[in-house]
Amino acid sequence: MLEIGNLPILWHIMKIYSAHGFKDFILCLGYKGHLIKEYFLNHRALQSDFTIHMGRSERIEFHASPEEENWRVTLVDTGQSTQTGGRVVRAARYVKGDTFCLTYGDGLGDIDLTALLKFHRAHGRAVTVTGVRPPGRFGELEVDSSGRAIQFNEKPQVAEGIINGGFFVFQRDFLERFLDGRDDVVLEQEPLQSVARARQLMVFPHHGFWQPMDTYREFKLLNELWAAGKAPWKVWR
Repeated sequence: MLEIGNLPILWHIMKIYSAHGFKDFILCLGYKGHLIKEYFLNHRALQSDFTIHMGRSERIEFHASPEEENWRVTLVDTGQSTQTGGRVVRAARYVKGDTFCLTYGDGLGDIDLTALLKFHRAHGRAVTVTGVRPPGRFGELEVDSSGRAIQFNEKPQVAEGIINGGFFVFQRDFLERFLDGRDDVVLEQEPLQSVARARQLMVFPHHGFWQPMDTYREFKLLNELWAAGKAPWKVWR
């Protein structure tokens, strides 16, 4: 629920998905999940101008409806100490269809989710993970043979190596084949390692913007980009 431009990062993530036609969301709630429930229960009032007609038949007249009013949001209490794999298991009963997407609540990017889903359906395997190049933590200096700085990049993308950037696509049978239902199962450990050993894990390469929000510095960076109107993840109108 940390805010970027006075809106929770969760809202930004959902807007990325919504821009690609995704409207049905399942939120796995844990620590302070009640705050997320309160946000969505009051979402229309928080996002709209309204008039309250007071009296015996009190009613609220909303003057505008936020674009995301056609979202279907299911909020599932998956436990405060449950690990990532256990949360997926607890929420699985609300998943419809044979294919579903999954991501974390702390990373943003201009991921082409339409292309990601197309890629997943084309290869026919159980899981697709988006592979990204992590942003550098420190300024990068390009230096010539004399010691003169040729170029300075404040926040470059790492040139080599890719990491798990979230933004997964799963086939439903993954739930039965690779998750055993325990709350302490970490999705990124045995389940996905088993998928990789079974040759059922594919990587969708993303070369654009991707940024987690794990530190105060990253929180400031994302808010500065949003305030300057230079947020690459804002793929919606």
